[in-house]
Order: sequence, then structure tokens, then C-alpha cells
Amino acid sequence: MKKILVVLTNINHYHGTDDPTGLWLGEAAEFVAVMQTAGIQVDYVSPKGGFVPLDPRSMKYTNQEIMKVYETDDFQRRALSNSLNPDQVNAADYTAIYYTGDHGVMWDFPDNPELQRIALTIYQNNGFVTSVCHGVAGLLNIKDSNGDYLITNKTITGFTAAEEAIAAKRSVVPFLNKPEVEKHGGHWRQKRFYSEFAVQDGQLITGQNPFSATAVATRLIQNLQVNQ
Repeated sequence: MKKILVVLTNINHYHGTDDPTGLWLGEAAEFVAVMQTAGIQVDYVSPKGGFVPLDPRSMKYTNQEIMKVYETDDFQRRALSNSLNPDQVNAADYTAIYYTGDHGVMWDFPDNPELQRIALTIYQNNGFVTSVCHGVAGLLNIKDSNGDYLITNKTITGFTAAEEAIAAKRSVVPFLNKPEVEKHGGHWRQKRFYSEFAVQDGQLITGQNPFSATAVATRLIQNLQVNQ
């Protein structure tokens, strides 16, 4: 089976503040743990390549499964220290792309043409484009060969306005996910704040919040097994 490409952020501060952000560890580690159990290889890419910061708050929400992935030399080296630059990625090698979240991605995911091309190629090769939480930002501006937004007429989810308010970040973030999705023709769905929720529409699989990474991964595995 082809590999899966995991997308991580390079942003380490909320813009205009000294408040740290970065990768929400569990959103990567829980997804990777499911892939490892299924025997599927993953690679890691970020918009600039290289170092990927961790949101320090995410270390308060770990478990044994998350820490098992985090503490491996492979994750420390290939994900956090030396993530791939998009120009090092051959999209044909991958059956899916997975956009991790946390707030930093809102600044470096939406307008990255290289990652958009990679995602579109995977999609056009009958692969899957997936995300969790704020990672939906990576899907917002992907356009198909006709120039239409990939999410138009698709049902997707992501971090909600209520969840932003609870996280006390609503006034800091550059946009809210639901209005941006709807502006690009997507159909937004959500459940109660901070409850696990993932939705699939064709080749798009999205999860609402940090507690939905495993649900996204599990649904992706189910689809890959059917397509084998």
C-alpha cells in the first residue's frame, strides 16, 4: 500500500503576540498510532520543511499512546526536527494526505500552493484528503482542474466557533472555520463542543477537534482496506 503524508505547521506563535502555538501533539501522534497498527507508512511535511514546534498546551493532554509515538527517534527526527519540504514530496507515492491542526496552521496552511498541488494530485489519483481540527484550513483554498474549490458541495467539519471561545482564542485567530468553509461552497457539520466527530464525503474525511484524530484515522483505514 502507498504511504500517507502527514502535514505539520511551522508556526510557533500566534501572530502579533508572544503566545506560543505549534503542532497539537495528539492530533499527529494518535493518527500515526492507528497507521502503525495497520502497517501503513507515513511521511511528514511542513510548509517550510525542517523544524516543527509543539504547542506546549498539548503536552497536558497526552496519554500512553501519544507518548509512545512522541518518544520514538523516528517521530523526533522525521516529524519534529527534519520534516520534508513540499518540493521533496512526490505526490504519486501517497494514497492520502492528512492535515494536522492547532492554531498555527491557520497562518501557514491556507495559502501554500505546493501543498495544494500535492493534495489535489493525491485526490485526482483517487486518494483521500483528510484533516482534523484547524487542519481544515489546509483544504479551504484547494481548487480542482476546473478552478472550483475542492470543498464546494462537500460536507466537512473542523474546530468550531464555540470551541474557539472556550479556548479563549476567538479574538486572536485570523478567521473562523465555518464561515470560510461556507464561503467556498462547503456544507458545515458539527457536534457538541469537544466531542469526537468525524465526517466523510467521498474522498474527503474531516474531524472536528483534537479528540477526533483517531476517528479520522479509523475511517481512512476502513476506506483503504475496501479499496485494496
